[in-house]
Amino acid sequence: MKIAEKLFNLALEARKRSYSPYSKFKVGAAIYADDEKFYSSCNVENVSYPCGTCAETGAISSMIAGGGKKIKEILVVADSENIISPCGGCRQRIMEFSDKNTYVHLAGLDGIKKTMKAHELLPLAFDEEELRND
Repeated sequence: MKIAEKLFNLALEARKRSYSPYSKFKVGAAIYADDEKFYSSCNVENVSYPCGTCAETGAISSMIAGGGKKIKEILVVADSENIISPCGGCRQRIMEFSDKNTYVHLAGLDGIKKTMKAHELLPLAFDEEELRND
């Protein structure tokens, strides 16, 4: 099975466990990491909307807790006619734990709709170079 296909299946399964009683918008994400393991998560809402957790953030946390350090590929899936892409905060997190050539797959329930590289998702990402005082 191809990596992207396995990511799609894992993200679909994670999406089913989404806790989204307010928006009703279920999202799943799955990561293939540098430790050659797969990690997945779903979005978790809270009545205080800013306190929710995006699926991508949960998957990254799971990767770090499981021993992975870098995303090799990530897939995000949601039920939408439009291509779903990560929010700004998740784009920055993906860049933090990726390199510019990490594959980002954006999917609907029927399959992958678009694949791009992380630098295309967030072309002017903030990184450690901006923190230097030199």
